Parts: sequence; C-alpha cells; structure tokens
Amino acid sequence: MAAAVIGPDRGRPGPVAHTGTAPGLDAVGPPLRKVGMRDVARLAGVSHQTVSRVLNDLPNVSASTRERVLDAVRVLNYRRNLAARTLVTSRSRTIGLIGFETTLAGPASMIYGIEKAAREAGYYVSIATVRSLERHAVLDAVEQLCAQAVEGIIAIAPKNSVADALTQVPNGTPAVGVGGADDGYVPMLRVDNVRGACMATSHLLELGHETVHHVPGPADWPEARDRIDGWRQTLHSAGAPVPPIEPGDWSARSGYLRGQHLAADTRVTAVFCGNDHIALGVLRAFHEAGRPVPGRVSVVGFDDTPESGFFLPPLTTIHQDFAELGRRSVDLLVAQLTGEPFPKPSPIHLSPHLVVRASANAAP
Repeated sequence: MAAAVIGPDRGRPGPVAHTGTAPGLDAVGPPLRKVGMRDVARLAGVSHQTVSRVLNDLPNVSASTRERVLDAVRVLNYRRNLAARTLVTSRSRTIGLIGFETTLAGPASMIYGIEKAAREAGYYVSIATVRSLERHAVLDAVEQLCAQAVEGIIAIAPKNSVADALTQVPNGTPAVGVGGADDGYVPMLRVDNVRGACMATSHLLELGHETVHHVPGPADWPEARDRIDGWRQTLHSAGAPVPPIEPGDWSARSGYLRGQHLAADTRVTAVFCGNDHIALGVLRAFHEAGRPVPGRVSVVGFDDTPESGFFLPPLTTIHQDFAELGRRSVDLLVAQLTGEPFPKPSPIHLSPHLVVRASANAAP
C-alpha cells in the first residue's frame, strides 16, 4: 500500500520584486538552516502573527498585506510545517483518498477528479492505494489515513467490501464512497448505471434490432450488476428475447473471448458491452470473423473513455462524468466537515448520457 500527499494550488500569479536570500541563508552554498515563518515576516515587513493569519486563510488581513506575505513565501520557497499547523488549528486541511491499483479508466479518472476538486476547495489530499479491494486491505488504508490526521475520507468503492470497511471509520471522521452499492450507513455517489444500460439497449432496439446481447463485467461488482439489470429490464419492457450472459471481467481480452462466441452466431446483430475495454475486444472478434461493425453488427460500450472515439469504428457509448463525481463527492464530504445540511445515504445518482458515434447502425 502506497501513499502520497498532494497540496492545494493557491494559483496566485504576479511578479516578485525581491530576489535575495532569506536572513540566515548563504547566497552561494546550501542553506544554513530551514526557512521559518519569522523569515517570511521579516521579508514581508509584517509580524509573524500576520504571516500565520495569511497562511491559515483567516480574516482581518488587507489584500495588499496578504499579497506581500504570499510573495515572500514564494521568494523564500517557504514550506509549511503541516504537523505544527494541525496542532495550532486542530485542522489538517487534508482529505484522505482511498484508491486501488488498476488500469481501468473509470477509477483512475475518479481519483483525478476528486484530487482536482479537493485542491480547488483548499484541501490537501493524502492518497492511500490498496492492492486489493478486500475488507482488511481497505481497513489498513483507513487506519493509515487516520494516523495522518485527515479530516475526512473519500473511497473509490466499486465493491461492497469497500463500503463495508468505511463503516469502521472512527467516529468524528466523515466518509464518502464513490461508485459503490448503497450500504445505508455511508453517503454514496454513483453514476446511474441502470439508466445508462437502458439508454444503450433502447438505442439498439430503436435501430431495429430484434434483441440485444450483453457482454458484462465481473459479477461481484455492483456496477456490472446494475448494467445487467438495466439491459434486462429494457428487453423485458420491449417484449424482446433476453439472451443468456456469461460474466467476465472488465478487460478487452474478456470481450474478445466472449465476442468470438457471439461472432459465430449469425443471429447476433447487436451487442451492448459492460465497458469500452470489453467493446474493444468485441470489435476485434467480429472483425476477425468477417462480420463488419456496423455493417452487419452494432456495438455499444459504456464509460466513454478518451480512446473510445478513436476505435475503428468510433464507439457509440454511455458517457459518465468522472469530474462531476469528484466535485460532488468533495462537496458532500466538506458539507459534513462544516456541519452543512447534506443528503443522507441514499445513494446519490448522477445521470449518464448516450454518445452516438459510428459503431451502431440500423439492423441488417
């Protein structure tokens, strides 16, 4: 399990007039001592109490004084002592983020979106990466983050074991899950996967296909199960046959192997894939079988990964907004930290939308 800390970006542009070294620093050799808050105060011409107020974003400091202090901080390359700040303010301004080792575009994009939103909200992020999604591994990550005095925890929670582990977060440390199933105890945000699967399946039925085959993700992921439910509900509502399915994983290889079986059946004309990686494998299987997409078969994916528009053909898929997931999860955690009203565990669903490209066409 690895951890990293990322700090907020104040984003304050502007020229710096002073180019000298801080008192007590050697202009030629290495620093004789670490730059302190009093050095910043001396260069800015203010008291160290004023420097402290600026760095802690406290009121009653004029704009010109604040800018002068921040200029001095940049000139001296001053690095704050976060441990000392936490002792003084009883706040670390740090959010713990639990991710997991994966090459999947969805979870990686969620981590980026959460980190960006936290930085914009003025919080540092301490990331704990787990190698598995088993409950004990996630609990170890929770313990590691709590030892760093994080104010709250956000976890990428694609499996029930992660949501379950979040219920063990110590009292007083709020937690939010992203992408997982509702456990009734921890606020959870997720894309409405059932709705997205309905959109994909309905699109193919509206193109005139008699039914839609599905290549799902792993059976122990709530997202995969929800997409199966949405696909099946749509077929039932339309009075269309419901073909059998074989759960796999999220990889292109899994899609390719299942696609080979589907390509051998000439009755298959439409396929909804559990994600875009699966769709990539399915596209290759049909190409090798001499059944062109979309000439003879239509394929729709899920996720709208950055590469999906460059597949051959460009992939029609379901888009989910990972940046919005990140922003909303940080907003939900900060609301708990500040005592603001927030939606109780429900979970909160974000609506996806269909992106129409060239991989789906009218039934042959």
